[in-house]
Amino acid sequence: MGWFWADQTPAVGHMPSSHPAVMAGKEPPAGCPMHKKSLDKLNPHAEPAKPAAPIPSTTGGCPVPHDQRAAAVAAVGSTTPSTEEPKSILSQLNPLNYMFPDLSQKPAANQKIALPTTREESTIPKADGAGTWEYPSPQQMYNALLRKGYTDTDITAVESMVSVHNFLNEGAWAEVVGWEQRFAHGLYKGWQICKRGEEHVEEEINRHWDGKDVEPSLVRFQGRPKEMTPKAAMLQVLGWIYPSKFETEPPFDRHDWYVSRNVNGEEKEIRYVIDYYSGEPEASGEPVFYLDVRPAATAQGAAERIIRWSTDVWWKAIGGDVREQNPQPFFRHSSPKPFG
Repeated sequence: MGWFWADQTPAVGHMPSSHPAVMAGKEPPAGCPMHKKSLDKLNPHAEPAKPAAPIPSTTGGCPVPHDQRAAAVAAVGSTTPSTEEPKSILSQLNPLNYMFPDLSQKPAANQKIALPTTREESTIPKADGAGTWEYPSPQQMYNALLRKGYTDTDITAVESMVSVHNFLNEGAWAEVVGWEQRFAHGLYKGWQICKRGEEHVEEEINRHWDGKDVEPSLVRFQGRPKEMTPKAAMLQVLGWIYPSKFETEPPFDRHDWYVSRNVNGEEKEIRYVIDYYSGEPEASGEPVFYLDVRPAATAQGAAERIIRWSTDVWWKAIGGDVREQNPQPFFRHSSPKPFG
């Protein structure tokens, strides 16, 4: 998931147009990275998939025109042109999304079915102000899967995979915006918004609005499917100990999103952690997904998570809604004494 691209100029942001329908009653193909469980990190016997031979890119793997450079060196009379040292894989990746920047829109070798090359815009703003992030086309998605070694990908399922991918990322961004609406103006303001529980958050956001809309933007992101978060690992351990209550499938993906938050006129980078879970499909066969989106467990992020969770639990525990409708003091001085 999360195959954004930052190397082309995006247009003005808008809501994504309708996606192709997700395949009902079918699971994503075995080659889809959605099925590469993060639990593999805990399994020392799991063998990593063997990468396939890299797909040649029609746009060139390196942005430096070596042939032209050699010709230029020869033109000035150099007899010993300098040799280029091979670049590492990491140095070739786009630093904003850790993906190869030159994935082609051309069909892959031996590809028998044509895939669309149109790309949809997301609603997620870029931190540099250059519009919104763009999603990959089905052809780019397919080329990326092949380049990552998923050679058994069912090409007929790629469009549905792109649809699910885009849908999940839009949902993840909506969750990030919800966190930012609560805590972008500080922990105390966040407590004021959260103190009456999750059911009253929208009401409290409007009540405490200071005339300035919260407008977060995405700086960069990183997919880390093989690195299980501490929370997800803890849930797996609890599932082994107490399966009837905590047993659940491990997340099929994990992302770290770096979000720009405006704090007193200065941009501050906040890291969010996202675990992607798949649930039981609907009766109609439609797949079900769950997203666990929260700030990373830094001092700031931990405080935000504690405030949001504890206020909701406390409000429900004391029957906050009932008390608002029928206010009663916690201690009644006029109540009958048990002993005369």
